[in-house]
Amino acid sequence: MHVCRSIAAIRDAVAGFRATGHSVGLVTTMGALHAGHMSLIAAAKRDHGRVVATIFVNPTQFGDPKDLETYPRTEAADLAMLEAAGCDAVLIPRADEIYPEADETIVETRDLAVRMHGALRPGHFRGVATVVTKLFNITRPDAAYFGEKDYQQLQVIRRMAHDLHMGIDIHGVPTLREADGLAMSSRNVRLTPEDRAAAVCLNRALDRAERMAMERASPAQIEAAIRATIADEPRATLTGLDIVSPGSLAFLRHSPDAPLSEPAAIMISARFGEVLLIDQREITP
Repeated sequence: MHVCRSIAAIRDAVAGFRATGHSVGLVTTMGALHAGHMSLIAAAKRDHGRVVATIFVNPTQFGDPKDLETYPRTEAADLAMLEAAGCDAVLIPRADEIYPEADETIVETRDLAVRMHGALRPGHFRGVATVVTKLFNITRPDAAYFGEKDYQQLQVIRRMAHDLHMGIDIHGVPTLREADGLAMSSRNVRLTPEDRAAAVCLNRALDRAERMAMERASPAQIEAAIRATIADEPRATLTGLDIVSPGSLAFLRHSPDAPLSEPAAIMISARFGEVLLIDQREITP
């Protein structure tokens, strides 16, 4: 596996892959890798001859400097996991190379980035879109793979790639979960044992919502049930809840009091101590 610490090095590696006729799949990460990330690598390997990963804790998507400071960094373990998974090259760049002095260009989706979770974290998706654009331009992949757990992020990146004519296929990969249902996340390691046990309420709420949808409950009833499930866990503080149309994230078209009759995406964010977690589920009644 090529371990590249500069833009020039990863471009040389990708050029070598291209020269031997291989297509390239990309997985962008902020490190602290886990089995969920490896499922992205596996998906990319199924579709492409070569797989490139990036490890970069992107400062522009953090609103809270403390959150950036405490974000887990486990480079040695990350590299071991990537190599074992068959990754062909990894870029671990310096921040000052990704954001050179006097850098002033940003990329932003005007609507998707400021709604829902974006309203809770101003500037977050602008930071995501900007850094992903940079990483796409640096590595020039045929396709890129993202987890569906970060559902709004996935839609932002899809819209960005479409609108900017990037010619890169954007693939969503289903959320991988722990045995008790908690969605895998690099942030999970920051949870106290008590908060780790409490955090399964997110998946419990989504399971309840899916059952209710199958029983022809209304969006209003589903929302109330989710709120009640989270409220039953005293260590959880619900920070965001949205039930929207998949992909577009538009409001559902029918009355919130009528039985749910169209596919929907449910996005939840909740805080456990100082750790903000998100989860999602696409449901079809």
